[in-house]
Amino acid sequence: MSTITTKDGTEIYYKDWGEGPVVTFSHGWPLSSDAWDGQMLFLVQHGFRVVVHDRRGHGRSSQASSGNDMNGYADDLAAVIEALDLHDVSLVGHSTGGGEVARYIGRYGTARVAKAILIAAVPPLMLKTDANPEGLPIDVFDDMREALFKDRSQFYRDLATQFYGANRPGSEVSQGILDQFWLWSMQSGLLNAYLSIKAFSETDFTEDLAKFDVPTLVLHGEDDQIVPVEDSARKSARLIKDARDLYYPGAPHGLTATHQDQVNADLLNFLQS
Repeated sequence: MSTITTKDGTEIYYKDWGEGPVVTFSHGWPLSSDAWDGQMLFLVQHGFRVVVHDRRGHGRSSQASSGNDMNGYADDLAAVIEALDLHDVSLVGHSTGGGEVARYIGRYGTARVAKAILIAAVPPLMLKTDANPEGLPIDVFDDMREALFKDRSQFYRDLATQFYGANRPGSEVSQGILDQFWLWSMQSGLLNAYLSIKAFSETDFTEDLAKFDVPTLVLHGEDDQIVPVEDSARKSARLIKDARDLYYPGAPHGLTATHQDQVNADLLNFLQS
């Protein structure tokens, strides 16, 4: 199994496929690198090298009790990039992974970065505050923590329907897609998944986004029930200099699965531009 060991002794699992220009992927909560397989295989077939890791506490990485915040996540991404000595990297992040990408650029700059892609990403800030009145109230995230602690298996089953828009009339989301969400989620440690809710909901990425100085694509579904588009992508696109933004009408949070072909085509077009 391919792993690196970070400075605090955490083992981070990663995949490294193909040859060519490098694209890294940062996955959403509470999933694993497997959530990117549909994009990774596609890009390998089009001449790219793709690298993705399981976030600490998720998938096959070790369940560290520390570092379960955006700084820790960004440091782990940096550790993978440095261990593999990657340069001119296109960073792709979905949901919480989009926050990881933003914080990486905020902490490490873009010396190794060629482009950035934020897909259904949590920046700039999910939580409702005086400065962010359009955000979601803290009760939403407190309820998530309570449900996760009480019965995480059922919580993940319920969450999957919203994640992929399976609760919408006319939805064609397969049972397989819902089942794999549950499987990936159950691989995450309870402590890690619990702490990650605070990380993705309460971290303010405004200053990180201001440091983006590479071509950036912001992509989001307009029917995202997890990270509402108006308080995320539309704001991020204004905060990132010269960002290109794309919105999919009716698409859910898990659009990398439900709209895989469209996402892949738009990714390839941006990466080759």
